[in-house]
Amino acid sequence: MSSAHNKSESVAAALDALDRGDEPERTVLRDAVRALLTELSRRAPGRSVEVRIPPFGAIQCVPGPRHTRGTPPNVVETDPMTWLLVATARLDWAEAVRDGRLRASGIRTDLSEYLPLTPE
Repeated sequence: MSSAHNKSESVAAALDALDRGDEPERTVLRDAVRALLTELSRRAPGRSVEVRIPPFGAIQCVPGPRHTRGTPPNVVETDPMTWLLVATARLDWAEAVRDGRLRASGIRTDLSEYLPLTPE
């Protein structure tokens, strides 16, 4: 995953677009997703959970046993808009999982203790 350019500015711009009732521009949303993933990896260093936000990024995070082969046992996956909302506390983690907007499989995948994320 490449690092985000504008870090917190991209997150603010994406949220501002949502507040205006608009969908964020693709590049703004991409940079916001990457900034939030970068912040998550900073807060929860490790390699026991894979967080996938296609098509913009994927990271490994959370302390614990490292996975090295095949499909990881702990995977979180969602779309970019849902990630933006969950990571900034505009959508509750449990609600996103319950509604099927966010898929979390594995015993280490509840990332709610690290949220909300605010990039530096």
